[in-house]
This record gives sequence, structure tokens and C-alpha cells, in this order.
Amino acid sequence: MKTLHNTKAGRVFDVLNVIGLTVFSIIMILPFIYVIAGSFATELELTTRDFFLWPRQFSLASYQYIFSTNTFVRSLFITICVTITGTLVQLFLSVLFAYPLSRKNLPIRNIIMNLVVFAMLFSGGMIPTYMVVKNMGLLDTYAALILPIAINPFNLIIIKNFFQGLPVELEEAAKIDGANEVDILARVFLPLSKPMMATMALFYAVSTWNDFMNPLLYINDSSKWPIQLLLRQINMSASSSGALADYDPSVVPPEQGIKFAVIIVATLPILLFYPFLQKYFTKGVMVGSVKG
Repeated sequence: MKTLHNTKAGRVFDVLNVIGLTVFSIIMILPFIYVIAGSFATELELTTRDFFLWPRQFSLASYQYIFSTNTFVRSLFITICVTITGTLVQLFLSVLFAYPLSRKNLPIRNIIMNLVVFAMLFSGGMIPTYMVVKNMGLLDTYAALILPIAINPFNLIIIKNFFQGLPVELEEAAKIDGANEVDILARVFLPLSKPMMATMALFYAVSTWNDFMNPLLYINDSSKWPIQLLLRQINMSASSSGALADYDPSVVPPEQGIKFAVIIVATLPILLFYPFLQKYFTKGVMVGSVKG
């Protein structure tokens, strides 16, 4: 019996599919290549050439400028620390919340799940959230970048569904051996959850790294700005932004080159983070997506 891919129509579809995906990939990657090339180009070339994928003359002036003081390095370090801490806090709280919800004998389980779904669909809004953060004394603290987004309801449901899909016999066997709920979670469920945990860690890390709105609302001290907020200030005006006040005013900054260089340096760490989780990501990206 012929399969779809062995038929003439199937082969035509495969060819068109490959061509379409190739064109789409090129369209997506060309702007990123341009940003990389622009970060190594001279300011004159950036102002005279509309688009290029290879600079005529390589220059490190943009990178030398942004690293000439500790402003950018400090901002990058803050973002890395907030991302690592935030990801660990988010995973910890999400797992502690999702595991009880995956137990069918939990009282008022359905009511709690309805509240989680409601929180996923509706939020309190920007102003009420800001007032809560302010009244808790979290303004201008790094906790304001972590606690308001500590649990993502969508990710929570995925984790809960994954736990719920594990064989119940494992839990029963652990209880026979005298394990309590904490032991079952730590010694049975979590070791079997590496693909799911790696996927959630990637989701949480990327979300925290790219978070722009929370720093904009809650961090007023420019010395505590993460990289995304610093990038916004640089893009607004690289030569006059308060974010660059520590730089030598006698040096004319390569304005366009700075923007490209900051984008590259701000993107590189999270791109380097992905290969370490790639072997788990394919397995874990669909976990918990079938059962309710």
C-alpha cells in the first residue's frame, strides 16, 4: 500500500513544504544576521548602507564603547541573577502548587483549578498590581521582578497534567514503602520529570529574561535596571539617555552600532542556554497537553 509520501501528490507537497519553510527561515534569520553585521560595522557604513549582511570594514567600536564602563556589565549581571533566581523560584512554587492539584483526593480540587483557569484568563490589571507591589514595599527591589510573575497559570496546568499522567502504581508502591507526599514528589515524581522541568525552566527563563514591563513599572533606580530596560533607553537615544550617563561625554558614541551591539550581547546568553536543554526540550514540549 502506498503511503502519502510515496505518491506524486505527496512528493509535490514535501517539495513545496521544504521550499516554503526554507523561504520562511531565511526571512526570519536575515534581520538577525543584519544586526550581527551592523554591530561590527562602522557608523559611517550604517548610515550610508540601508541593508547588508557583511560589513566592508570590521569595527569593535560599539562593543568597546558599551563595555567602557560598568553600566552595561552591571545591567547584564542583574538580568542574569534575576533570571536564574526567578526561574528557580517559579519552578519551585509551580511544582509545589501543581503536585497537590494532580492528586484526585485533594479537597476542593476543582474549585482551586477553576480559580487557576480564571487567573489565566483574567488579571487584576496594571494599576491594582502596581498598588499591591507598592504597598508590599517592593518598589525598586529585585523581588518586584520575580514575585508578581512567580507562578504562570498556563505552565502550572501543564505541570499538573504531567504529574497526573504518571502511573498511579508508582505512588502506591512508594506509600507501601512508607514514603510520605514529600518523599513521593522528591524521589519519585521529580526524577521522572526531567523533560518537563527542563521545558518549564526554558519557558520561565526566557520570559524572565525578556521581561520589560515589570522593570519599567517597578524599578526607578537606573543602577538597578536590567538589560531590557537599558536597551530601551539606549534605543530611545543612545547619545543622550540617562542610562549612558556614566560614559565619557567627550567620546562620540556610534549610535546605531551601540543599539546592535547591545541587542547581540543581550540575546547571546539566552541563546547559549538553549543547547543545554535541547535534548529535554523535544520530549517535554508536549507534556501535559493532552489530559485535562
